[in-house]
Amino acid sequence: MTTAAPGAVRTARAEQTRAAIVAAAHDAFVTRGYRATSLRDIAAAAGISHPGLLRHFATKDEVLAAVVGLFERDNETLMLERLAAEDPGTLAYSELARRNQTVPGYLALFAALTGEASTARHPAHEIMRDRYARLRELSIDAIEEAITQDTVAADRDAAGEAVRIAAAWDGLQLLAQYLPERVDIAETLETYEESLALPVGWRDADDPPPASTAAPVPPLPSFSTTDAAPPGYRVGRERRALIIAGATALFAEEGYGDTSLRDIAERVGVSKSTLLHYFGSKEDLLSAVLSHRDQQIESRTDHTPAERAADELRGLPRGAVIDAATAPGLIEVYAVLSSEAVPADHPAHAYFEHRFRSVVDHFAALFRAAQADGDLPSHRDPEFEALWLTALWDGLQYQWLYDRSSVDVAAQLSAHLDDVLPRA
Repeated sequence: MTTAAPGAVRTARAEQTRAAIVAAAHDAFVTRGYRATSLRDIAAAAGISHPGLLRHFATKDEVLAAVVGLFERDNETLMLERLAAEDPGTLAYSELARRNQTVPGYLALFAALTGEASTARHPAHEIMRDRYARLRELSIDAIEEAITQDTVAADRDAAGEAVRIAAAWDGLQLLAQYLPERVDIAETLETYEESLALPVGWRDADDPPPASTAAPVPPLPSFSTTDAAPPGYRVGRERRALIIAGATALFAEEGYGDTSLRDIAERVGVSKSTLLHYFGSKEDLLSAVLSHRDQQIESRTDHTPAERAADELRGLPRGAVIDAATAPGLIEVYAVLSSEAVPADHPAHAYFEHRFRSVVDHFAALFRAAQADGDLPSHRDPEFEALWLTALWDGLQYQWLYDRSSVDVAAQLSAHLDDVLPRA
């Protein structure tokens, strides 16, 4: 009878322990979020001591890298297998999405992590940025191969499509957490994959030309609420505004769950009791931050309503330019909070659910009006286009936060809308 060498037994036990730690961390990150989960929490869930965990992972960052790597290695392998398959030219996005839907916790984890890690101070920022770069390279290769095989139209820009598909995919994963009854990630990706076989800006020859008289343009939805705080003295109003600004910055840097009222008070330079004089709870302050963000966006005077729904849609990239130039902090806090608020018990969950539903409804109304005007080709579904545009814009903002020098949100939105709404 032979027995395993002591070294081999120790190695096997160490691998089992590491696997148990990664599994426990995965569950904790999904249910509680990365920021709100400590190494002690993970150790307890894995059934080992905190010092025992530290023998395998020195930091929480290392644990997160192992959790992310476990998922992404499988995805990258599947993409490489697709590239080397005997029937090249078939894109694998929808297949990957269907596979991910079967992995418990995958969608919730990445929907949360994509936004939470978009701030440069987040310990997973570099991990996620490198992930984007690797997957983008694989995606470009896949699309170029599909163009060679005539399954994707020859005039498609492989690099641009790779950026936009990855962005929309991330956005769809987030949307699905808030609007599960309206978003089927795999089916939506499959529909988009099929559309790439058509040339850019394709219209059916039987489609009527755009009408000379356009339908009324649906008005913009409003999300801002009236400030319930009493006017008070100027000093009080200024201090209240200072607290909101400090909270906005900290929520963007650290997330809502990981930021305390004491942290905000110290950031602003007031006592906690002074802060509570203006905001009775952290939930009240969160509501004020979100309301302030909406007011800042809606108070712009540079938006002139278009006369056609198609032109209203084509004008959206101008807003992206303004956001990036004048209000990057508003993009950051939106990205972090919309991802952190995925759990239904988060105090901002209802706000973002309402916001996403309203935005999709508004875009769908615009696309329906554009189709009635003859600007949106008949083969395109307004509801689909609304979901895709919402997901694309959010996902592009995430990518911009990870790589501001190489991702042009406005240019990518314009390229997509030029395809969807070809000018006569």
